[in-house]
Amino acid sequence: MKGVILHGGHGTRLRPLTHTGPKQLIPIANKSISQYVLEDIREAGVEDVAIVLGDVYPEKVMEHYGDGARFHVRITYIPQGEPKGIAHAIGMCRAFVGGDPFIVYLGDNLLKGGVKQLSRDFEQSPHDAMILLCEVKDPTRFGVAGFDEGGRLKTLVEKPKKPPSKYALTGVYFFKPIIFEMIKELKPSWRDELEITEAIQHLIDKGYNVNHAFVKGWWKDTGTPEDILDANRLVLDGLIAINEGSVEEIGSIQGRVSLGKGSVVKRGAVIRGPAVVGEETTIQGDVYIGPYTSIGDHVTVKRGEIENSIIMDHCLIDVEDRITDSIIGSHSKIITGADKPRGKRLVVGESSSVVF
Repeated sequence: MKGVILHGGHGTRLRPLTHTGPKQLIPIANKSISQYVLEDIREAGVEDVAIVLGDVYPEKVMEHYGDGARFHVRITYIPQGEPKGIAHAIGMCRAFVGGDPFIVYLGDNLLKGGVKQLSRDFEQSPHDAMILLCEVKDPTRFGVAGFDEGGRLKTLVEKPKKPPSKYALTGVYFFKPIIFEMIKELKPSWRDELEITEAIQHLIDKGYNVNHAFVKGWWKDTGTPEDILDANRLVLDGLIAINEGSVEEIGSIQGRVSLGKGSVVKRGAVIRGPAVVGEETTIQGDVYIGPYTSIGDHVTVKRGEIENSIIMDHCLIDVEDRITDSIIGSHSKIITGADKPRGKRLVVGESSSVVF
């Protein structure tokens, strides 16, 4: 079994966060989204992984993952360039895959429980493909599955106005190499993309064995800032607290809080979990860090209250206000005076300065 991680797309709904890097490298609980994907694939026993690169700072992806050695996998990089659809990206992996079955995992998706058991099930089955489905509130945003009266997979439709069911295709697929023959037959859709739903539909129509499974935990497509914060909450809910830093006063840490090496929580500060603080970060006295907050490495929080937010690496926070439901890009400074209205919701890109 081989693995394919799709790392393309422009991430327009996540701007300005994606002006300086691909959406898949945005951190959730201080770990890049696509790193969760890579670790899921590795835990399934896959050692050879291809990362299909888009045209948004691909060099940052290669810098982050390198040859894969520190993640205990071997990584091959395949440039896609301009996004032309999931099926197009998969099609570029034919030489890498060879004659092996493979997992395709979208690099901006999170899945509780990983793909280990699903991978085993597929390898031991006669199926030519297997898709993973999840019930969603608004199926018009996704590729959607339709079933016959016996519950067998019948149709797949991309972003339908009238969905045949509430079951959306997640960003996880299992294929045998026959899928490449189906991709060769595709023509660009109305979105000017090669649609993977259409390629799988060809398999069904031609009598190939296409199976489906349902998500048992949760699945998150991290396409918007709200999705990013929701994913951060979901991951922090399962946090195992590890304290490798320094806490000057008993009682400053309340609940499940992870504190990285070299980080200091000064006397008078309060961090209420679930929350995570990275390495070499300083939380000054009288600062309040509320639940569901992730603070990166080399951050200084001098004043303020922060809750349900993500503060990336190398930031300075010095506010009288309460920052909530916010995402602050790396190397940013958020500074306020003493007599400003309380309560701020921010989405700030990398290397920004905000003074109010």
